[in-house]
Amino acid sequence: MIWSLVKIVVFIVAVAALALGAGYLLEAEGGVRIIVAGQEFTLGPLESVVGLIVLVLAIWIGLKILGLLVAVWKFLNGDDTALSRYFARNKAAKGFDALAEGMMALASGEGRVALAKAEKADRYLNRPELTNLLTAQAAEMAGDRKKAEETYRKLVQNDSTRFVGVRGIMKQKLADGDTDTALKLAQKAFALKPKHEDTQDVLLKLQAGHEDWAGARQTLSAKLKYGNLPRDLHKRRDAVLALSEAKKVLDKDETIEAREAAIAANKQSPDLIPAAVMAAEGYIEQGQKKYATRVLKKAWEARPHPDLAAAFAAIEPNETPAARLKRFAQLSRSHPNDPETRMLMCELNIAAEDFPAARRALGDLFETDPTTRSATLMAAIERGQGASDAVVQGWLTRALSAPRGPQWVCDNCQNIHAEWTPICTNCAAFDTLSWKRPPSAEIAMPGGTEMLPLLGAQSADPAANAIAVVDSTSTDAEVIEAEDLGNPPKKSA
Repeated sequence: MIWSLVKIVVFIVAVAALALGAGYLLEAEGGVRIIVAGQEFTLGPLESVVGLIVLVLAIWIGLKILGLLVAVWKFLNGDDTALSRYFARNKAAKGFDALAEGMMALASGEGRVALAKAEKADRYLNRPELTNLLTAQAAEMAGDRKKAEETYRKLVQNDSTRFVGVRGIMKQKLADGDTDTALKLAQKAFALKPKHEDTQDVLLKLQAGHEDWAGARQTLSAKLKYGNLPRDLHKRRDAVLALSEAKKVLDKDETIEAREAAIAANKQSPDLIPAAVMAAEGYIEQGQKKYATRVLKKAWEARPHPDLAAAFAAIEPNETPAARLKRFAQLSRSHPNDPETRMLMCELNIAAEDFPAARRALGDLFETDPTTRSATLMAAIERGQGASDAVVQGWLTRALSAPRGPQWVCDNCQNIHAEWTPICTNCAAFDTLSWKRPPSAEIAMPGGTEMLPLLGAQSADPAANAIAVVDSTSTDAEVIEAEDLGNPPKKSA
């Protein structure tokens, strides 16, 4: 409505300006005197302007007629395409104008306008390799999926536009959730243009989603080869794929191949915790405990992790608590102040029933970095040192409301996973899981949680209250059983 009003106002202003200009010319004195063949013509100001416009128009028409006469002359002299080329130049100009207008409409988000301009350009140009792409994209923007797919199929038939057509259909299949067909189309697009980065990324994601780890490793190598991936990142992700391939082989009970693949993955990326664990398990099966120890120590130096401690304990499964405490000193010397190291040594001392040493190992960890695990360890220490049930119950209650600590969290969507996987189960992103604290690590508890220990202490059987609270509320595997607080937690080495 406003735009129509603006156009009307502009039209009225233009007409008024022309009328005002004509009035000035009529009132002006002088003019133009023209002498032709001894005859003199005198034109006034207004007549001079009109004459100039007519002269320009006559020259333009004359040039057009002259061009047509030249084309006719060439045709009469044997050039069979002279006339068609003359008229084609006019059609081409109109076609390219329509094509440019369609591209502008597409960039502006006007799908229907772009589609109309594409059809007009196709009529004038008869160049489907130029107009079909505009038609397909305009049809997608306008919501006409059927026409878009038909146009993409036309592009596939032309060698110069086959890649664009295959990629367009691939995107449609991805939008429809047909990943099987999309994978085949991505492989075809990659074969046509292996250097295309977006096609590499889509193919890698689809191969990983279909657990085609060998194919994914080839695609990853292509990204490195064509400069679309830094070498250090390639090394890390290739290790992830090798580990995933090893797990798949392990599922088929081909343990030798799985062991070799896991060891290779660990060598490529020693800080990849699951690869280090699987490699150590392979060495343990072979009886090569020295190599298993070396792998786990190197991984622990990169990042302490409870899975590494569990694998380290499996090297000598039948050793006494005192012997295990002595052997684990090899790990504790690296990152001695890390929370994972302190809790590990605390657990080992609890298993050895050295509760004062366990308290020294844990120190003020709960005050500086409270977690469910550290609170549960404090409950075990208090029970081991003969504290009352009310004190033990208080620590168990604190464990319920404390953060869970580091977990496998997707960097892309922040989804929490119980164990490491190469692909996020929520957003399907590849190699995005990190061992860290979730953004919202606090457990939502009702108000007055701090009063639970006091309320439970008034019961006739406070230990039973503690057990009930733990069993009914906590779902963390790290919370120890209240009936036997002298045993180490589940994650204990």
